[in-house]
Amino acid sequence: MSSSIDYLEYVLDLLSDIENITYKKMMGEYILYCDGIIFGGIYDNRFLIKKTKSLENIGFKEEIPYPSAKPMYLVDIENREEINELIYKLINDLK
Repeated sequence: MSSSIDYLEYVLDLLSDIENITYKKMMGEYILYCDGIIFGGIYDNRFLIKKTKSLENIGFKEEIPYPSAKPMYLVDIENREEINELIYKLINDLK
């Protein structure tokens, strides 16, 4: 199942306070970037982000984006401030 453009737009709206968020469509899904760094994606209308050390104790559910992929964290929050903090931690871990 491919992700919908409507769901992508919803997630991008949640991330709109963060500068330099971009995406690329790939095989019906969307890869998300911040400052050119891949940090997550939209897979089957699920917002998933990479697992990093600083996010280990947050308690997110792990999900597999597609067969044979590494587990990622499912983001199921809608609070912009929480999402901003989360993405900034994640990007700092990935730099």
